[in-house]
Amino acid sequence: MNGFLLRWLFAFLLLAATFNPTQWCYARWVQTSGAENLSVAVLCGLLLIVGYIIYVRATLRSIGFVGMFLVAAITGALVWVAYDLGWMNFENPTANTWVALFMMSFVLGIGLSWSHVRRKLSGQADMDDVDD
Repeated sequence: MNGFLLRWLFAFLLLAATFNPTQWCYARWVQTSGAENLSVAVLCGLLLIVGYIIYVRATLRSIGFVGMFLVAAITGALVWVAYDLGWMNFENPTANTWVALFMMSFVLGIGLSWSHVRRKLSGQADMDDVDD
């Protein structure tokens, strides 16, 4: 469980560093001062892209597009239940953005952790295809 929390936290940080409702994110920084610091903006953008490639590729390899859709649907249903029970509303756009970031990071965290979960549940390790 500790490993999953760490993978989820890094996914959340990656998404929140790219965009969040505060002024402290890559998207807003590039809009306001990206031209003044173009080399730094490009470097940070490339580092974010590398992070996304790692997470999305691992997620697609472990749970696939259908698995990503199912995890997203489950988190969406959880939000729906929270709304129906009155635990949350959709009137605050800032809160909605944080909920969306949480949901997307959960999908990526599950995707990156799924091979570990499957190995613990089944006792079988996943192996990459290797060309001989």
